[in-house]
Amino acid sequence: QLQLVESGGGLAQPGGSLRLSCSASGFAFDNYNIGWFRQAPGKERERVSCISPNGRNTNSLDSVKGRFTMSRDNAKNTVYLQMNSLKPEDTAVYYCAALLPPYCGNQSKVRYWGQGTQVTVSS
Repeated sequence: QLQLVESGGGLAQPGGSLRLSCSASGFAFDNYNIGWFRQAPGKERERVSCISPNGRNTNSLDSVKGRFTMSRDNAKNTVYLQMNSLKPEDTAVYYCAALLPPYCGNQSKVRYWGQGTQVTVSS
């Protein structure tokens, strides 16, 4: 069964850290770019970060550069988003998604979506 399942969300204080995971099954994971997207209340969903199939290339939203790091373990069919120095404006539902290259941030090209995990940054 084809699935992307996110985990690791929750409540963090400003300046804190969270690590999101996205586990995949049912498709050829290591053929796909994987993206993390987020949607805050009342806002459009935006791409946060994306990683190439072999994990060598990533690109991220300017506002998270230097704070968020994306990685993947193809042996485990899992991608990670390490989020440090969290800010209240990072509060959103975070989704992982699979896209075939060359697409990485284009939501209309997403093949598979996860169900999302809530991240709340608040004191």
